[in-house]
Amino acid sequence: MQNIRNVAIIAHVDHGKTTLVDKIIHASKILRENQETDDLILDDGDLEKERGITITSKNVSVRYKDVKINIIDTPGHSDFGGEVERVLKMADGVLLLVDAFEGPMPQTRFVLSKALALGLKPIVVVNKVDKENCRPDEVHEQVFDLMFNLDATEDQLDFPTFYGSSKHGWMSSDWKKPTDNIFELLDGIIEHIPPAPSKDGVPQLRITSLDFSSFVGRIAIGRVAQGTIKEGANLGICKKDGSVKKIKIKEVHVFEGLGKKRVTEVGSGDICALVGIEDFELGDTVTDFEKPEPLPRIAIDEPTMSMLFTINNSPFFGKEGKFVTSRHLRDRLFKETEKNLALRVQTTNSEDKFNVFGRGILHLSVLIETMRREGYELQVGQPQVLYKEIDGARHEPIEHLVVDVPEEFAGKVIELVSAKKGEMTIMEPKGDLQHLEFDIPARGLIGLRNNVLTASGGEAIMTHRFKEYAPYKGNIPGRINGSLISMESGPGTAYSIDKLQDRGVFFVDPGEDLYTGQVIGEHSRDNDLVVNIQKGKKLTNMRASGSDNNAKIAPAKKFSLEEAMEYIQKDEYLEITPKSIRMRKIYLDENERKRHSNKEANA
Repeated sequence: MQNIRNVAIIAHVDHGKTTLVDKIIHASKILRENQETDDLILDDGDLEKERGITITSKNVSVRYKDVKINIIDTPGHSDFGGEVERVLKMADGVLLLVDAFEGPMPQTRFVLSKALALGLKPIVVVNKVDKENCRPDEVHEQVFDLMFNLDATEDQLDFPTFYGSSKHGWMSSDWKKPTDNIFELLDGIIEHIPPAPSKDGVPQLRITSLDFSSFVGRIAIGRVAQGTIKEGANLGICKKDGSVKKIKIKEVHVFEGLGKKRVTEVGSGDICALVGIEDFELGDTVTDFEKPEPLPRIAIDEPTMSMLFTINNSPFFGKEGKFVTSRHLRDRLFKETEKNLALRVQTTNSEDKFNVFGRGILHLSVLIETMRREGYELQVGQPQVLYKEIDGARHEPIEHLVVDVPEEFAGKVIELVSAKKGEMTIMEPKGDLQHLEFDIPARGLIGLRNNVLTASGGEAIMTHRFKEYAPYKGNIPGRINGSLISMESGPGTAYSIDKLQDRGVFFVDPGEDLYTGQVIGEHSRDNDLVVNIQKGKKLTNMRASGSDNNAKIAPAKKFSLEEAMEYIQKDEYLEITPKSIRMRKIYLDENERKRHSNKEANA
C-alpha cells in the first residue's frame, strides 16, 4: 500500500492559499521545466482569477519522498460554505494559513471550526512574514486562542507552526531564519498529518465533489473509505431515499499532479474520480449492490437569502444576449444546482419566474456573473432574507461582522452598523487600525458595505460570516433616497443632465441609450421623481460666445454587480445582460406604478 496524506488548505480570502499550492507544485517538479505557467494555477475560472478568490474546491497531488500528498484547495469565503464542508470529509489533516499581520479572520474561523469538529489534525502556516509591521508571534498566540475557543482537543492544540512567504517560496520553523525552499513544510506534512488509513471490506466511496466533461458527462469525485474500487466493476449507489441503484464503473482516475491518471483500481485512503455513474447526487455512497454499506450523508448549511430570477422583458430585450427565454433560464438554474450544493431553485406560479436561494449576496452574484458571461440575459429582484419560525417566534439569520478601519473613522462605522441593528461585541486597537466586531442581522448587511466604504474613504476592511438564527430584531430602515426615473426613451443629453444635477446623482452618461421607466439616478429626496433628460437645447439664431458648450456634469456613479443588487428597492429589478447592468422599475409605465402602489397601500 503506497503512503498517502490527504490535506485540505484553509485560509481567509486573499491570505495566499492558492499561491502556496503553486509553490508546492513547482517544488515537487510536477511541471516540466519548459512548461509555461501563470501564477494561481488552481484558480482556473475567469471570475476566480479576476476577484482573486477561490469559489470551487480543486484537487491536486504531489509526490515527495515516496509519499503521495493529495492537496484539496478550499474556498475561504463563508458564502461558499457548502463547498468547504464536503471537501473536508476527504482530508485527514488541514493546513491553516494565516496572514502574519491580519491574523485569523472570521472566514478562517468558520472553516476551521468545521475542520476541528471533524477531528482533523491542524498544521499552522503563518504566511507573508516579509510584510512590513507583521507580528508572527502575536498571530501564533491568536491562532492558539482561536483553536482553544473552538473546543480543539489537546492533540489538535499541540500543532506545529511554520513561518514563511508563499510569494517568495520559502518556509521555516523559525521566521527569523528564512530558507530558500518550502521543503521544511512538506516534511512537516509527512511527519504530522496521519497517513490515510487502509481498510479492507466492502467498497465504500462517498461522492463529495463532481467534475464535468463534455465527452463523458458528470464525473463523481470522492475518497475511497474502505475496500478497493476497480475499473469495470458492477457496484451499487445508495441514494438519499435509501434506495440502491445498480451501476457500472467505466473508468477510474486518480489525481496525479495537476491532472488525472487512469488506473485499473484504487485502494482505500486515496481520492479518485469515477466515470460512468449516471444520475448521482453529492452525498450518495458508491458501495456493493448486494451488501450495501452506505456512509452517513453530508449536512449542508441552509441558504439564508433568496432572490427572484426572471427573464429580461425590458425594451432592450435580446440585444446583447444569446440565451433569453424562460426555458434557457430554467435549464441553466437547475443545471447549477447539480454542482452548487448550497443553492436551491424553486419554481413559482409563473412560468418565467424562479426563486433562487443562496448563502449570501456574493454566492448569488457569482452565479449571475457567470451566467451573463455565458451569454444569458435575465432580471433579478431585491435580495430577501429567509426567516424561520422557531417555537412560534419569528427568527432571522444573524451574521458576525468584523470591520478593521482607521481610528478616525471608527465612530462613523459604529454609527452606521448600529443603525442597522448591529450590536458591538469587541473594540480593540490593531496596529494603527481599530478592530471592531458586531453581531448584525443579515438584512442589515444589504447596502452596508457601500456606506461603510464611503464613510471611511475606502479604507475599511469588512468581512462577515453566518452565526445563527436569533429572534427578529425589528424594523431596519432601508435606502432613504428615492430614484430618478427616465420619462422618455432615447439617448440622454448633456444639456438636460446639467440642468437637473441639483435633483440628485446620475448613474448614466450623456448619449447613453435609455428607456421609459429606467432608474437613471438617485433623487436627493425620499420620493421617486420622473425626469426627462432627452430634451435638447432650443436652438435660435442668436449666439452667446462660449455659453453654448459649458455644461459641466459630475461623473456618473457606476455600480458593480453586488453594489447594484444591494441598492435596488422592492419595486425595482436589476436587468443583467452580457454587456450591461441597468436598474429599472418593475412597472415601466408611471400610471401602472401608481395603480400597484395604491393596491399595496390598501392591502
